[in-house]
Amino acid sequence: MTIRVLLADDQALLRSAFRVLVDSEPDMEVVGEAADGAQAVVLARSTKADVVLMDIRMPGTDGLAATREITADPELSHVRIVMLTTFEVDEYVVQSLRAGASGFLGKGAEPEELLNAIRIAAAGEALLSPAATKGLIASFLAQGGGTDGADGARAHSARLAALTGRETEVLVLVAGGLSNDEIADRLEVSPLTVKTHVNRAMAKLGARDRAQLVVIAYESGLVRPRVE
Repeated sequence: MTIRVLLADDQALLRSAFRVLVDSEPDMEVVGEAADGAQAVVLARSTKADVVLMDIRMPGTDGLAATREITADPELSHVRIVMLTTFEVDEYVVQSLRAGASGFLGKGAEPEELLNAIRIAAAGEALLSPAATKGLIASFLAQGGGTDGADGARAHSARLAALTGRETEVLVLVAGGLSNDEIADRLEVSPLTVKTHVNRAMAKLGARDRAQLVVIAYESGLVRPRVE
């Protein structure tokens, strides 16, 4: 099955480089290019893209606004978004994860990292780097970042009450950056069982994917941010 990739970046040279890289792979193809967020939303609908590589900062409608629009559209529920950023720690990255992006990637990443991110996002599994995303969110929240505030935290906490003890345990480990296989080893269960718990937690918490589970775990207070 070919992964349909949409490129959204205002730099034409960068889009060209990404296109050459993506099109060189037998299991993926570039189906469109957008120079701004508004165009990305339109193309996400018309090209039936599976994954969008979305630059956060673009003129006009930026990547954050475009991500919110795409993830809010039920007809685009299958679309996964990997945010591209020049900065490793950026409050917009956290906001984009809240909005439903599957993860983030630095523009200076190695080619194999980019291709791996596309495949992981398309599979709907773990975001590119659970540990890195966890650290980013922890740092941002520890500094008082976030727009949800106390009301948002209470709402998340109330939803956590719907989780079983095992689902809560798995959520904590997901927020700790562990993969399904690592969680399975820790709990001495099968990876399939872990995946089932993760999927049920996402359904109960209204999370689009694992990235949002990490955000919810921190914003609810279930996991405390720790900045080293």
